[in-house]
Amino acid sequence: MIRHPRTLASTLALVVAVGAAQAALPGSAAATTAAESTACVDHSRLPELLHRLTTVDGAPGALAEVRDRRGSTVLTSGVADVRSRARVHRDSRFRIGSMTKMFTATALLQLVGERRVDLDAPVERYLPGVVRGHGNDGRRITVRQLLQHTSGLPDFLDHLKPQDVVEDPLARHDTRDLVDLALEHPPVFEPGTGWDYSNTGYLLVGMIIERVTGHTYGAQIRERVIEPLHLRETYVPLGTAVPGPHPRGYAQPGEGAPLLDVTRVSPSVGGAAGSMISSGTDVNRFLAALLRGELLRPAELREMMTVRPTGNADGRAYGLGLESRPLPGGGLYWGHTGDFLGYETMAGATVDGRQATVMVNLGPGSSDAQSDDLEATLRTALSACRSSASGAPAP
Repeated sequence: MIRHPRTLASTLALVVAVGAAQAALPGSAAATTAAESTACVDHSRLPELLHRLTTVDGAPGALAEVRDRRGSTVLTSGVADVRSRARVHRDSRFRIGSMTKMFTATALLQLVGERRVDLDAPVERYLPGVVRGHGNDGRRITVRQLLQHTSGLPDFLDHLKPQDVVEDPLARHDTRDLVDLALEHPPVFEPGTGWDYSNTGYLLVGMIIERVTGHTYGAQIRERVIEPLHLRETYVPLGTAVPGPHPRGYAQPGEGAPLLDVTRVSPSVGGAAGSMISSGTDVNRFLAALLRGELLRPAELREMMTVRPTGNADGRAYGLGLESRPLPGGGLYWGHTGDFLGYETMAGATVDGRQATVMVNLGPGSSDAQSDDLEATLRTALSACRSSASGAPAP
C-alpha cells in the first residue's frame, strides 16, 4: 500500500546505528478493558488486533481508545517498558507526530474565521521573502496549498541528515533553518498542479500563525484548542520529556535488530508539523469537538473537509489538515496518522459520533506491517456497531 511519507521515522528508519539491548518482548499480551466501558465496540476483534501489534509486528505496547455517544473503552496490550515489564497505562501519553497537523490547521482556520488570514492569499503576504529559491516562490503558493499539501514544496525531512538527529537527539532545530533546508531543492511540481505530502508546508503554517498573532503556534494551539476543550493530557512540548504516564518510545532500525530507546528527543524537529504529545482520550475528544463544530465555524469546517484525492488506491483524500478514508460497508472516517521517533499513532472519527485512536510505542518498526495493522484496528473500531448514518461531511 502506498503511504504518506513518514515524519521523522521515515528519515531515520534504517540509519540508527547506535546499539541498545533489547529485552524479550512479552510472550502473552492480553488486552485489558476499562471497567466503565459502555461504548459499542467489537471486543472479540479489537484485542486480537492489539495482540497482533505487540507480537507479530513487534511493538512493545499498544493502546486503543474507542468512544461513542454512550461511553468509551480503553484496551491495552504488551508493555510500556521492555526492561521493567510495566504494562501500558490506560491514560498513557504518546508523541503523536503528524496528528499535530490537525491542531495546527484548526488554529489557522480559526484565524481565517476571524478574517486575519485569507486561505487563498499568497504565502508572501504573511511571510515576505521567506519562500524563495530554486524555483520555490511564496508569491505563487497560497495558504490553502500549504494546508492541503498541494504547494509542491519539497519536504525538509527528505533532506535532513539523519545523523544530525541521531548523534544529538536533544539538540534544538530552528524552524527557519529547516524551511531553508527544503528550499535548497526544486519544487516537486508547480503549485496547485499535484499532491505531495510536505511537512515544510506546516512549518510555514506555524510561522504564519506566529506572524499574524504575535505568539507561537504552540501558544495559539493551547489557547484555542487545548484549554477550551480541557485536554489535560495534550501538550505542545518545549522540552525533551513526555509528561505524565507514558510508555517508553523505541525504534527498530532493521528486521531482527535490537530495540533502541528513543524516548527523549527534541520536538523541535517536528514543530508545527509534528511535535505534539497527547493521549487516546484527548485525541478522541478533540476529533469529536472538531466534527461537531465546536472549534470552527461552519464555513471554515467545510473548507477543512473539502478534500482532494491523494492518488492512493484505497480512496483516501486530504482536506486542510484532515484526511478522509472510506470505511468497509460505506461511509467515511476523518482523522490523521502520526509518526515520530519512538511512536506511531492513528486516529479517526465519524460524523455520527464515533471516535477511535490507536497508538504503539515503536517507530519506526522494521516493516510496514505495523502500519497496516494499526489501520486495520482503527477501521474495525470505527466500523463496529455502525448505524445507518453516513460518514460524509455534514458540518
